[in-house]
Amino acid sequence: MTTDISVLIVSFNTRDRLRDCLLALRNQVGGIQFESVVVDNASRDGSVDMVQAEFPEIKLIQSSVNLGFGNGNNLALKHAKSRYLVLLNSDALLEPHALSMALAHMESAANVGMGGGRLVDPDGGWQPSARRFPSLLDEFLTISGLAAKFPKSRFFGRFDRTWANPNEAAQVDWVPGAFAIIRKDLIEKIGFFDPRFFLYYEEVDLCRRIKAAGYAVHYWPDLKISHIGGESSKTLNEMSFTSKGSQLTLWRIRSQLLFYRKWHGSLMAWLVKKQEQSWHSLRALRNRNRDTLKFSESENLVKLWDQAWLDTQGGQISPPQPW
Repeated sequence: MTTDISVLIVSFNTRDRLRDCLLALRNQVGGIQFESVVVDNASRDGSVDMVQAEFPEIKLIQSSVNLGFGNGNNLALKHAKSRYLVLLNSDALLEPHALSMALAHMESAANVGMGGGRLVDPDGGWQPSARRFPSLLDEFLTISGLAAKFPKSRFFGRFDRTWANPNEAAQVDWVPGAFAIIRKDLIEKIGFFDPRFFLYYEEVDLCRRIKAAGYAVHYWPDLKISHIGGESSKTLNEMSFTSKGSQLTLWRIRSQLLFYRKWHGSLMAWLVKKQEQSWHSLRALRNRNRDTLKFSESENLVKLWDQAWLDTQGGQISPPQPW
């Protein structure tokens, strides 16, 4: 039977968060017909046993390896039978009317290929939920701290749209994959996630292709999603993290190079690399005798950029997965 929505959830070592996520899905109201597809990315925390025991209605697909976010969703797509796809992180909780409201938005706007909602922290704090496509200027504003220092400025706050009223709907460049609704027939035309992106930038690339196909991407603030963020990444404690916490630095840089090479060419990929390396070389020099932690962080980032450049051959290839 064809349902309205297939909810696709990729989970990696998030058993307890996944349970909460699935319980919230059970509370969806509004007469909507939906199915839930969970892809378990070789979790080691008993996630599979939990889903099988407590949520027998879920379509559970077990992967023997960690496929990452994009390829995990590509696998889930093969089992989706609905007209619309909803991407949902396992550490995200939907409000009871979220799916029916998301469906209503898509049904009333035939030109919208993908839509997202308002992501909030568990304590109610706002998370960036509607963004611009990255550029060399935006990268500089971010790494320099100017974006954070002047969030209400339309210029400095442009990448995360921190200047905008989060209560106003808008047409945007891209929305995060923590929650998004997408037309399945559009995905069947343009393809789902680029398999080269193991983690990060997958939804940015997808939104580029959706816009290239002539469709819009919208942000709808009445769709409210409580999102913790970074829960899977926290289980990989052997990796190097950014100072902001949960983003795995090397994986971010690899995907960044893949994205810039794909959409802007080899020169722009190299310029992005040199810009961040130059910034952190200066930061390391400034903090050599002042702040050991900041010095080490910047020194490490310079090295990771060189490693990622070699790993991806300047953004041309994706290293063997899982990363």
